Amino acid sequence: MREQVWERRLTSALSGDGQEPALVLVEGDAGMGKSRLVHRLLELPPARGVARLVVTFQASGAFVVTDPLGGPEPRAGGAEAASPGVRLTACQALEALLASTRPALLVAEDLHHADDDCLALLRALLREPPAHFAAVLTYRPEQLRSPGLPLGRAVDYPARLAVVRRRLEPLDEERVRWVAGESLGARRCPQEFVGRLRQRSGGVPQVVVDLVRMLRDAAERTGRECFSARDVDEAGVPVRLAELVLDRTAALPEAYRPIVWAAAVLDEPAGAGDLAAVAGFGGDTGRTALIAALEGSALRETSEGRYGFAVPLAASALYAELPGPVRERLHHRAAAMLAAREPVPWARIARHWRGGGRTEDWLRAAEHLVNEDEAAVALLEKALDVGGLPPDKRGRLALTLARGAVLGRRSDGTARVLRGIVEDPALPAADRGEIRLELGLLLHHRKRRFEEGRTELRRAAHELAEAQRPALAARAMAALANPFFPGASLAENVTWLERAEAAADASGDRVARTATRACRATVLMNTGDLEAWRLVARLPRDSADRASRQQVARGLCNTANGAVYLGHYRRAAGLLSEGIELAARSGAPFLERVGRGTALFRDWLTGRWEGLDERCTGLVAEDGSASDARVVLALLALAKGDWEAVRDWLPRGVPPSPHALRETDRADEAEAERAYENCEAPVAATAAGAHIRLLLARQDVESAAEAAASAWAWLGRKGVWVWGAELAPWVVEAHTRAGKRELARRVVAEFAAGLTGRDAPSATAALLWCRAVLAEADGEWEEARSRFQQSGAAYAGLPHPYARALMAEGAGRCALLLGERAEGSAVADEAVDELIGCAGELTGLGAVWDAARVRATLRAYRPAAQRRPPGRPAYAQRVSPREGEVAELAATGLTNREIAATLYLSPRTVEQHVAGAMRKLGIASRQGLAKEVARIRPASGERDGAGHGASDGDGGA
Repeated sequence: MREQVWERRLTSALSGDGQEPALVLVEGDAGMGKSRLVHRLLELPPARGVARLVVTFQASGAFVVTDPLGGPEPRAGGAEAASPGVRLTACQALEALLASTRPALLVAEDLHHADDDCLALLRALLREPPAHFAAVLTYRPEQLRSPGLPLGRAVDYPARLAVVRRRLEPLDEERVRWVAGESLGARRCPQEFVGRLRQRSGGVPQVVVDLVRMLRDAAERTGRECFSARDVDEAGVPVRLAELVLDRTAALPEAYRPIVWAAAVLDEPAGAGDLAAVAGFGGDTGRTALIAALEGSALRETSEGRYGFAVPLAASALYAELPGPVRERLHHRAAAMLAAREPVPWARIARHWRGGGRTEDWLRAAEHLVNEDEAAVALLEKALDVGGLPPDKRGRLALTLARGAVLGRRSDGTARVLRGIVEDPALPAADRGEIRLELGLLLHHRKRRFEEGRTELRRAAHELAEAQRPALAARAMAALANPFFPGASLAENVTWLERAEAAADASGDRVARTATRACRATVLMNTGDLEAWRLVARLPRDSADRASRQQVARGLCNTANGAVYLGHYRRAAGLLSEGIELAARSGAPFLERVGRGTALFRDWLTGRWEGLDERCTGLVAEDGSASDARVVLALLALAKGDWEAVRDWLPRGVPPSPHALRETDRADEAEAERAYENCEAPVAATAAGAHIRLLLARQDVESAAEAAASAWAWLGRKGVWVWGAELAPWVVEAHTRAGKRELARRVVAEFAAGLTGRDAPSATAALLWCRAVLAEADGEWEEARSRFQQSGAAYAGLPHPYARALMAEGAGRCALLLGERAEGSAVADEAVDELIGCAGELTGLGAVWDAARVRATLRAYRPAAQRRPPGRPAYAQRVSPREGEVAELAATGLTNREIAATLYLSPRTVEQHVAGAMRKLGIASRQGLAKEVARIRPASGERDGAGHGASDGDGGA
């Protein structure tokens, strides 16, 4: 952390040659972290080695002597006064302490509680401070008796005294995200949740912490996996905050309290006139009451001319305590006041009529709502939950809520409300079809409930066609044609596409035609059809119609995703840039996140791994169901050897567990399909490949082969073979390792047939990889080496540096095996150099586990390359290269047996190396290695870039 001004001043004042005394004034509202800052400064090295006095003033006029970090014990005139924790009420006692202790550091907390005599004593001290001296004074500015004057009056500070004011500011959104993530887990904190947490808490650290604790406790009871903005709204008010606002309101004269009640009912900053009108004050009474509320810290000027609560959540605490008749009257006044505005703020008026018990007025106002405002969405949901609404009114309100449900802001309750609406038999058929369409899209795109979404979309397509609304029917059919979504074969997708195009042409609707053109481009791109590029180029990016622009943005993001999976990374970048920009411009934040997820997967493929894990967790925090980002995190964890994290990050149920796979073998095909229903089909294929590789790494070959068979059968039913690029090689590897070579050959043959005539550079490179694995399993090492080299060249051209390095590893491994047939073979010598370079590339990417495996291959097949040079010094108490390598893998959480399998060692040898590294580093537990990995690497970096370290007495596997 960058050293701040106040830290430099204190360090200088307390240093041995410090000649400039320092005063640090720390101001912050309740809960802003003043005491935490004091603890931090007391931990500074200069503050720990000097005489210091820490006092905390109290509202009673007394103070307490404390020194929470155990510095030199202060001396006082009497034994009682010298004991920490004893209450002192007289200014003379403080004067005696200062005289006897002569502290170099004085800390006075909560100065706003100090009486006049104590303030006078401190002013006198600061007028003539000693040279080797620093003082830190903390206070709440809103509770100072003389605003702006923490010491009661201006102080004649000497010129040599450095005076610094440190104003504690609320936490920004990033800091709130960090606090919430530390307690709840980053994966459970999407952007909307963090934003609401920041908004409702005002960023006050103590309120954030209290709210997070309440949310954590609630989640433990309910088992919630991901939090939403609604969870913040329903969490309640922390006790500490509730008592503070109620106490400050009660301290006001009774006649003035309605001004604070009005602020609670309005629940947003308001002008003085609005507050007075809602409070029922006339003349100067409202102004007088507002000034009293500000002086008593019950309210705050939040911006120029606007007044409200310092912590917005405080309004809820006060609102809950208002008597019903008082609350209703305040709401009536608020609604009447707002009704005179132009334009009419219908969402706010509806809320006040509802709060005032005027149901008819509330529902009448709700009919005027638009669906782009978060508060309006919540009110629409509540209005639709009211029983007894006439069908026509219920239909109008439901359509308002439903339209744009996928792309705009929606709460978790929107799907629930719409699901109840579409089952209402009194709803007009045409309205039901449109509402069902939006519900299906919402379930499909936002909720990842793919099968449920498809069911609703099929019903919507039928209802809309019967209601003679072909444009909307075309939209439903186009959604069913999207090949990304599981549960339907490519042939079924194409059938829906043809029906959608026919309906769109019949409608003559521009938006429907644009949607089907974007959908055809998506289907063709994702199947490797070159015609897709021509269709993408013709999408109307500059359409004046916002709905058409949203469909174009969808098409660009979807075809960019397809291009990435095909291996056209450079061309995909242009489509992504266009799609994300157009999504932002047309008000489709959901599509923006889709595009960003694709960009993250592209970054993984192209080797842009630096900071990639942070970028991925950031997107997961915004959108808890960000499948692309989760799979990338799993792939990164796999390359680094963090196998537990791989399981955590893979989308749930994709692929199913080995036990579920064995059960699926006896179930019907529909049961098998449901195992892959939790994320988009290409993502599921990549996730399945990662899971198979994880099982192979853990030597669970039987389960890997079962997972491979299930995943390949699923991909075959889908029929989009180009998505096998990240799956097929691991399917073939699993089958060959399990001794099922004929099955592996059938997989390769199916893959090759599925790629015939397809423009799919990534899958083509993967097919070469599959053939190399087959050849190696058959002992045809020369052919295998050639295939690995061809595949590596293909990956280099994409570029896919990680896969290219793995191909170099395979080629080198086969060359070493060839060298065993002809001792001294030049091919094997070249392979050693190639593997050395491969290890360096993998290390550069951050693939710690892969790099360790390559070095282990070198040691296993070419032990001469690992011989210690003559005269090499013993490591004694330094961590050896092999110990460092083992410690790196142990730090990721691998077991001794898993490390042994990676490095071709015996578990006993691994155990000895882990113990040696822990002993030399002074670490008592295995978990502590994770914190030392960065320090271990330089110590173990005496390996040359190849892994040419000493054997260190390693035993065999």
